[in-house]
Amino acid sequence: MEKLNGTLQEKGLKGFLVFDALDRTSNDWQTMDDIVRDLLRIVLWLKPFQAIHAKVFLREDQFGRTVTDFPDASKLLATKSELTWQPHDLHGLLWQLLCNASGEDGEVLRRVYDGIMGRQARQQEGLWFLEDEAKLDGQKQRRLFEALAGAWMGKDRRRGVPYVWSVSHLADGRGQTSPRSFLAAIRAAAEDSLEKYPGHPHALHYESIKRGVQKASEIRIGEIGEEYPWVKILLEPLAGLTVPCEFSVIEERWAQFFTGDYSMLMQTRLPPQHMERGWPGIMEDLVRLGIFEKMKDGRINMPDLYRVGFGLGRRGGVKPMGRISG
Repeated sequence: MEKLNGTLQEKGLKGFLVFDALDRTSNDWQTMDDIVRDLLRIVLWLKPFQAIHAKVFLREDQFGRTVTDFPDASKLLATKSELTWQPHDLHGLLWQLLCNASGEDGEVLRRVYDGIMGRQARQQEGLWFLEDEAKLDGQKQRRLFEALAGAWMGKDRRRGVPYVWSVSHLADGRGQTSPRSFLAAIRAAAEDSLEKYPGHPHALHYESIKRGVQKASEIRIGEIGEEYPWVKILLEPLAGLTVPCEFSVIEERWAQFFTGDYSMLMQTRLPPQHMERGWPGIMEDLVRLGIFEKMKDGRINMPDLYRVGFGLGRRGGVKPMGRISG
């Protein structure tokens, strides 16, 4: 490593090591903890090498365990970054992509952007860059999305504002919305608007935005099935329930479906962390992942991002999708 570090320095280069998907290293939590802990110790050992750097991606449920209980781990924790996106970050990302669209589409979208911002987008080395006002939650950013989707999620203000609605209905139980879900919803809404509402004065019809949430939910269900296979197994029996509801209603569904046998949750991937505590422990795991949300009165709610895709209902909410297959 010293030789490699010296060679890189002589050439003016940097070595960058990336570790991801560490949840796939074992289907046992304790073994996975040992692997991650030792890897982090190696990353700490690499700190003195000026030309060699390492980055480790960890899921929240991995990082929240005992993987940092070793000497000098605080030096790593000081450089930790949380990959969370605020609503204005998502809207800024959307316009960064739109302004860099190719051909006539990009020209039209940049004219919209220029008209609202009062000045042209900056171009540098073939890329278009946004002004700070377009990346922050403010009147300019809200007006940009209003140019795409109009002022209301219906015929008047009672249905909500698209700028807020489009992000909040894609949030998990912790209030976090991923860029992948947001962009998938906007793309689906644009395609649906073009097909069903060609005469609409805006690119995004409010009903299409709702269907965009359905599409994003479908995509997220597929992702969660890959990341946490046991989640999909647990939530499919809940199709048809209306949330919020008492946890006892959910527990009864599970008891009927699994008949006390947890073996279905023991796949080739990591099982629920607190499965040994029974259904209450599994419920807490789902809350930590943002799939369930525990309300102040003790009832269990589910954000639209997951509720719609798994076929649960909620009065006044986005309609659930049909039965999940596969």
